[in-house]
Amino acid sequence: MAALVQQEDKLAMSSDELLEAQLELYHHGLAFVKSLALKAAIDLGIPDAIHSRGGGGATLSELVADIGIHPTKLPNLRRLMRVLTTSGVFSVSGSGDAACYKLTRVSRLLVSGGLSPMVVGFLYPQYVAALSDMREWFTDERATAMSLFEVANGRTLWELAASDPTTGTALQAAMDADSRFTVKNLLTDCGASVLSAVRGPLVDVGGGHGATAAAVASAFPHLKCSVLDLPHVVASAPAHEGDIRRRRYVEYIPPADVVLLKWILHDWKDEDCVKILRRCKEAIPSRDAGGKVIIIDAVVGSASSSQGIISKETEVLFDVYIMNIDGIEREDHEWKKIFVEAGFTDYKITPTKGLRQIIELYP
Repeated sequence: MAALVQQEDKLAMSSDELLEAQLELYHHGLAFVKSLALKAAIDLGIPDAIHSRGGGGATLSELVADIGIHPTKLPNLRRLMRVLTTSGVFSVSGSGDAACYKLTRVSRLLVSGGLSPMVVGFLYPQYVAALSDMREWFTDERATAMSLFEVANGRTLWELAASDPTTGTALQAAMDADSRFTVKNLLTDCGASVLSAVRGPLVDVGGGHGATAAAVASAFPHLKCSVLDLPHVVASAPAHEGDIRRRRYVEYIPPADVVLLKWILHDWKDEDCVKILRRCKEAIPSRDAGGKVIIIDAVVGSASSSQGIISKETEVLFDVYIMNIDGIEREDHEWKKIFVEAGFTDYKITPTKGLRQIIELYP
C-alpha cells in the first residue's frame, strides 16, 4: 500500500500543471467554435468585402457598411474577427476603431471563386449532426452495417444528395471548387510531369460536373478528356467549353490511356476500392503503352517534418471526418495492399505540400 501511495504521489500534478491541463482540455473542447466562426465569415461575405477594398484592408465600420451588418452588432463582429485573427485566417493592424483587417494566404482562398464552398461543405448540418454523436454507431449492434451518416440521417449521403437538390447542389459546388484548385496547384504546378507525357485519352472517374476534366483539358490541350459519373449527376452538369465529353457509363469504364481518380477511393472500403481499380485496369493498356491510373488522395504519414503539426493533424482529422460515410484516409502500406489485390505491379507517390498526394499506379 505504501508503494502505491508513493507511485500516486509521483504521478500527482501541481496546481499550475492542472490549470495548464484544464486550459488545454478546454482548447480542444472549444475547437468547433473556430470552425463555426470561419463559416460565419464566409456566410457574411467578409473575405469578399475585404478583397473588394484592395490591399488596404477594411475597418470594422467599413465591413458593417459593406456587408449589411446591423450597426448594433459591431462589437460582436469585433469579437468574431478576434477569433479569426488569432487563428490566422485574417490579419489585423492597429486597435480599437482604427483596427484594419486584411486577408492572409488562408483567407485569400475564401474569396469568390475559391474554396469557400468546400469549407461550408465541411460544416453541412447533416454531416456535423452525424459526427456529433458517435456513441450509438460504435456500440449498437444494429449500426454495424450502417455508416455514421446513415445512422444519424436515415439514408446515405449519396442517397440524400440524389433526392435533395439543396444537398446535391452544395456537395457538387464543394467538389467543383476543390477540383479547380487541385488541378491548378497539384497537377499543373506540382505534378505537371504526371500528365505532360500522356498522349492518349483520359477518363475522370467520378468526375461530377466535369470541373477537373475541364481544367485538365485547358492545362493540357493535347489531351482528350471525358467524365464518368452517375446519370443523375451527368444530367445536371452545365455545359463546358472545350473537348469534354460526358458519358453516362456506370459500370463500364471506356478504354483510355489514363484513368483519373480524384478524391474517390477515400470514400470506399478496401474491397470496393479493389473492385474499382480492377475496372480501371481493364480500361487501360500496358505500362509500356502508356497505361496508368492517377490517384489524387491522402497518404497518411507522408507529411514531412517541415510541414509541422498542422499537416499531420489535418490528415487524421480528415480521416475521422470521412469515417462519417465509411471512408478512410490510408497510409502507404494500406494503399499498397489494395494495389496488389487489384492486380497492379507498381506505383509511385509524388509528394506535395498539401493534404493529398499524387499516386501513379501501373498495370
